[in-house]
Amino acid sequence: MRAPFRNEPFMDFNNEWNNKLYDAALSGVEAELGQSYPLVIGGTKIHTERTVNSVNPSRKRQVIGVVSQADTELAEQAIQTAARAFESWKHTEPGERARYLFKAAAIMRRRKLEFSALMTLEAGKTRAEADADTAEAIDFMEFYAREMQRLSEPQPLTVHEEEENHLDYIPLGVGIVIPPWNFPLAIMAGMTTAAIVSGNTVVLKPASTTPVIAAKFVELLEEVSLPPGVVNFLPGPGQEVGDYLVDHPLTRFISFTGSRDVGLRIQERAAKTQPGQRWIKRVIAEMGGKDAIIVDNEADLDLAADAITASAFGFSGQKCSACSRAIVHKDVYDTVLQKVIERSKKLVIGSPSHAEAQVGPVIDDKAYRKILDYIEIGNSEGRLVLGGFPGDPEGYFIQPTIFADVDSTARISQEEIFGPVVAFTKAASFDEAIQFANNTDYGLTGAVISNNRAHLEQARRDFHVGNLYLNRKCTGALVGTHPFGGFNMSGTDSKAGGRDYLLLFTQPKVVSERF
Repeated sequence: MRAPFRNEPFMDFNNEWNNKLYDAALSGVEAELGQSYPLVIGGTKIHTERTVNSVNPSRKRQVIGVVSQADTELAEQAIQTAARAFESWKHTEPGERARYLFKAAAIMRRRKLEFSALMTLEAGKTRAEADADTAEAIDFMEFYAREMQRLSEPQPLTVHEEEENHLDYIPLGVGIVIPPWNFPLAIMAGMTTAAIVSGNTVVLKPASTTPVIAAKFVELLEEVSLPPGVVNFLPGPGQEVGDYLVDHPLTRFISFTGSRDVGLRIQERAAKTQPGQRWIKRVIAEMGGKDAIIVDNEADLDLAADAITASAFGFSGQKCSACSRAIVHKDVYDTVLQKVIERSKKLVIGSPSHAEAQVGPVIDDKAYRKILDYIEIGNSEGRLVLGGFPGDPEGYFIQPTIFADVDSTARISQEEIFGPVVAFTKAASFDEAIQFANNTDYGLTGAVISNNRAHLEQARRDFHVGNLYLNRKCTGALVGTHPFGGFNMSGTDSKAGGRDYLLLFTQPKVVSERF
C-alpha cells in the first residue's frame, strides 16, 4: 500500500547550493545539444528526411535538437500500431498500469534537475518555473496512478437482493494527445499518462517548439518498460499530421491543450463522423483564458500588487492562467497601479540560464511578433506606463508591459495575448468589477483581493471562472489541490489533476447477473 498523495516539493533557489546543482545540470544538458530525435512507433525509432530544429528562445542560434517530422503515411502507421496495442493493453490490470507511472515518477524525481534544465534551454523557463513544471509532471503521474487504483475498486451501487451488480470503468481506445509548449513536461506528461493509465493507447503529437522535452519523456517511458505501441511519438506539422490524426475513424478521443482557435477547429473536425467510425469522438480541451485579478477598495494593497506582478509576468505571461487584466476599484486604483509598476521595474530580465533571471524570453518569433503587435494596439487603447519594447535581440525578449486606463471592452482586455502584457481597468464599484471580469468569452482563472467578507462571498457566487482564487495570485494550481479547467471558451472544464479527470478517458460498464 502506498502513502497518500503529496505534492512534490519545490527547490529553494535562495539556497546557493541548489543553484550550483542547477548550473551543473545545465552544463550536462548543454553537452548533449544538437542530437537527432526520431519518431517512435511501436517501439521502433524512425528517422525521416524532413526535420525541424528546436532552438533556445534565449539564444536563437542555439539548436537544442534536430527532430524528425512525420507525414500522413507515418501517422496512419502510428494509429494502426496504437489500435493493435490497445487490444492487449486494455486488458492489463489497472494496478499494473499504475505501477508504470509510479516507476516513471520515481525516475523523474531522481533526474529532476536534468528535466528542468532542459526546459530552461528549450522553453525559456527560469529555474523556479522549470522546477515547478517538473514537480507538476511528477505530481500528475503519482496522482493519476492512485486515481486509477481507486477507480478500479468495487464501485458503490444500490444493493439488489436477487442480483449481483458491478460497475467498471473501461478504457475508450486510441487517443490523440496534443499538448502545449508552455508546460512542455507537466501538461504533456499529465495528458499522456492519464490516458494510458486508464487503459488507452496514445499517439502523442508534441508541441512544435518543445519536442525534445517530449522525446526525453518518451525515452523515460521506454526505460520503465512500457509496452511498445502504448505511446507512439509523432512530431509533425499540425495542419498535415494533426488534422489526419483528429479525422481518423480509429481515433476515439482527442486530448488537447492550446489556443482557442485550434481547439475549436479540433472540436469541429472531431464532430464529423468518418466512414467506418463506430463512436462519437470525445474531445477534452483546455483553450486558454483572459484572466483578471480584481482589487477591492477594502484590500491588502501590497498583497494585490504582489499577486498581479507575479501572475502577469511569471514565465513572461505565457500561461493560460496568467493575469492579463487588473480590475481595480477607483478608490485604490492609482495606488495599486503604482505599486505594480514599482515591483515590475525591479524584475530581472535575461537568459533563464542565469540564476538571477526572473523574466525570460517568449517562445518564438511568431509569439514575439504577435505580442509586439498587441502592444501597438495597446498604445491606442490605453496609457503605456511601463515597458512596451523588445529586450536583448539575442533572444525573443519583451519587457514587462503595463497599460493603464484601459476600457473593459478594448481588444487588449478581451483577446488572449499570451505574453508579458497586463491591462489596468478602473471599476466604480465591486459590482462593476465583477461585471467587467465576466465580460469576456473565457472563464479560466480569476482572483479577488479583498478583506470584505460579503464581497468575497459575492465573488464565490458570481465570478464565472473554473478556478477562482481569493487573496492570492491566479496562477500556480497544484495537482490534487486545485483541479484545473475553465468555462466558456476556456475549454471543456476537464479539471486536470482532480478526481473527475480520469473519467474522461474511460466509459462505465455495468454488468448485472441474476442468480
